[in-house]
Amino acid sequence: MNKKPVIAIDGFSSTGKSSISKKIAKKLDLIHIDTGALYRGITFFALENCLNDSQEIDIKSLFEKFDQIHLEFILNNGVLELFLNGKNIDKEIREPRVSDHVSLVAKQAEVRAFLLDFQRNLAQKGGVIMDGRDIGTVILPNADYKFFITASPEERAKRRHLELQHSGVDISREEVYENLKTRDKIDSERAVAPLKKADDAILIDNTLLNKEETIALILSHISK
Repeated sequence: MNKKPVIAIDGFSSTGKSSISKKIAKKLDLIHIDTGALYRGITFFALENCLNDSQEIDIKSLFEKFDQIHLEFILNNGVLELFLNGKNIDKEIREPRVSDHVSLVAKQAEVRAFLLDFQRNLAQKGGVIMDGRDIGTVILPNADYKFFITASPEERAKRRHLELQHSGVDISREEVYENLKTRDKIDSERAVAPLKKADDAILIDNTLLNKEETIALILSHISK
């Protein structure tokens, strides 16, 4: 029996990477792994346990507490949800306070090293679609298929704003746009594993595509 493929999907935030990957996983009977959730999980831990007197994340304190962090994905109604030390934090990690700090945490070399083997082990047996920012370049350089999803900042801010409104978060589109721009800059310019397209990744610009059209385009490359 052939081993199921390993698919790497990278790209900017709010391009729909995770929801697109989830739907492709269902169609191809793969396990979807949202690596961004792992960085959000560590950020959530830091916000709960590693604040200094100014209520900012103390990065050194976070590194010292790595041994207190146990992250795992547990299947719940067909969806992998993130647990931190036995507690489901899948909703908490989507909150704006986590979004505001995740790029700071994710750019730390120590954090990325801490999560590297964990992510690779998840993909070892195949049958995985993993999305993030450095999957095709760093985590799974030998993935069977690699895609890089992009869209205009304006379109991404519009999507993210709608998403937050549906979740009951009161925030202006301008704030969302500024947050996205800041995250893009930090993610693209960080010294360790910056957000960039792998040389052998297929570029997918979905500024003018909806989710179903994006999925169809990606699947057309996989079925070739």
